[in-house]
Amino acid sequence: MPKRIYNFSAGPAVLPEQVLRQAAIDIVNFQNKGIGLVELSHRSKEFMAVAEECETLIRELLGVPAGYKVLFLQGGASSQFFMIPMNLLKKNQIATYLNTGTWSKKAIKEAKLFGQIEVPYSSEDLNFTRVPRDDEYTVNPASEYLYFVSNNTIFGTQFQKMPATDVMLVSDMSSDIFSRPVDVSRFGIIYAGAQKNMGPAGVTVVIIREDLLERVDETIPTMLKYKTHAKDDSMFNTPPCFAIYCVGQVMHWLKALGGVEAMEARNRKKANLLYEAIDNSGGFYRGHAEKESRSCMNVTFTLPTKDLETSFVREATEQGFDGLKGHRSVGGCRASIYNAFPLEGVERLVDFMAAFAKKHQ
Repeated sequence: MPKRIYNFSAGPAVLPEQVLRQAAIDIVNFQNKGIGLVELSHRSKEFMAVAEECETLIRELLGVPAGYKVLFLQGGASSQFFMIPMNLLKKNQIATYLNTGTWSKKAIKEAKLFGQIEVPYSSEDLNFTRVPRDDEYTVNPASEYLYFVSNNTIFGTQFQKMPATDVMLVSDMSSDIFSRPVDVSRFGIIYAGAQKNMGPAGVTVVIIREDLLERVDETIPTMLKYKTHAKDDSMFNTPPCFAIYCVGQVMHWLKALGGVEAMEARNRKKANLLYEAIDNSGGFYRGHAEKESRSCMNVTFTLPTKDLETSFVREATEQGFDGLKGHRSVGGCRASIYNAFPLEGVERLVDFMAAFAKKHQ
């Protein structure tokens, strides 16, 4: 196998190499039992142990309190755009949404099918360069919940602290879950697709307060009710077994590194290094996000011309830096530096950026 490249992709994204190596063994011969991981029955004692261990580690690392269910669902994080209002909202009820990027826009569109949706803040006219301060919007106290995306992958913005409100919080944390501590008790629902910070694509982790399970209208299809999956411990139908296994392996890796608090320090060190390179480039590199809203997970930036951006991405790829092309909504470049991305990769990218700027300024 050739030397591993540095994968800056926004998702599916980099995974810890030790997790990949262990998965490569277990997918053929799980725990030396003569059967591959992906051949195990989801109701076998072996896989049930895998799922239980994964849930236990999630609860431990994120500090999930009693009174919450941890679910392993399919359909991607995008299915949660409609499942949340379908389960929590009725036509005459209000929910508040903050519009800070592509994924919140999609969630708002789906939520409007089920209830009265208020959007007191949007940064769309700024091309989503920032997230709001608490004093920039008002949450209707009649709202069933306040919905927001904690980290905006495409635009490189992030809530540095969670919204201050007495209304129940609901959040899409797909791209920064387990990157920093979170007070789960403030939330009714936290959900995240696995393919950025937890594992491969295929499973969405949903953490839901148990009292919310009974809000759903009985006319909702069985598979779309959270309480269906909660009642059967995510085994109502065949779950995404391999993805759940990988999430568990990533949780083991994270715990061994010191947990979420230690990971936050690592992430800030990586992000600070990259943002300093952008800010100290004399304007050659320009960050898309406003400084107070910058993401520690997705660093978005542009160069003086589109031709230079094309050359930058091409030359970076030749140097072993993959996935740096920015999303079409922003253009430019994007370096996704999730939990598993190594500091060494950021250091090497910063050196490349300095050399590229020197050559073209």
